[in-house]
Amino acid sequence: MLRFLREWRVDRMTDRIARKPHGKRARATYGAPDVHSFAWKPMLDVLALTGDDRLLDVGCGGGVFMRHAREATGCTVRGVDHSREMVRLAGPDAVLADAAQLPFDDGAFTAATSIVAFFFFPDPVAALREMRRVLEPGVGRIAVFTTAPEAKGSPAAPYPLATRGRFYDDVTLVALAREAGFRDARLAFREPWAQLLTARA
Repeated sequence: MLRFLREWRVDRMTDRIARKPHGKRARATYGAPDVHSFAWKPMLDVLALTGDDRLLDVGCGGGVFMRHAREATGCTVRGVDHSREMVRLAGPDAVLADAAQLPFDDGAFTAATSIVAFFFFPDPVAALREMRRVLEPGVGRIAVFTTAPEAKGSPAAPYPLATRGRFYDDVTLVALAREAGFRDARLAFREPWAQLLTARA
């Protein structure tokens, strides 16, 4: 019984803080103007977005990166998140949805991103397949910024939250994209605590 209660508390804390953020603290964190800004430049460099691009941000949180990408590149942008509070915070360009069941037509976007959300996807291949489905064939590309295994237990992925995430070594991360049907999958950026996966539809 005690173990069950401990696990329940960890799940509840993980959801509130990161996996399905809600509450005043989560709104302040994911609505901050620089949230996850360390990932913005590498992702935009890889995607080389222009005003002709249609970007989907999967796990958009409060929508800060969506707004930055639109302002920096002129692209149109939509976002999805499975937290109602984050969708409300992100505004009208965001919708409530699961990463593995995106509510968009095939080929609706030219690019898809995910910043520090992939870590929590229960079925990463299903999520990647959905991203590929909504990307325009031959044009679409992804940039997935995720937490590297070395970060487990660090401030980037502290315990007990780290026990609820999924870490992938470099080879496995690239293989997930290939399994989902992407081509030219590779790591475009690597730091001791972070990986940036990129691939083409």
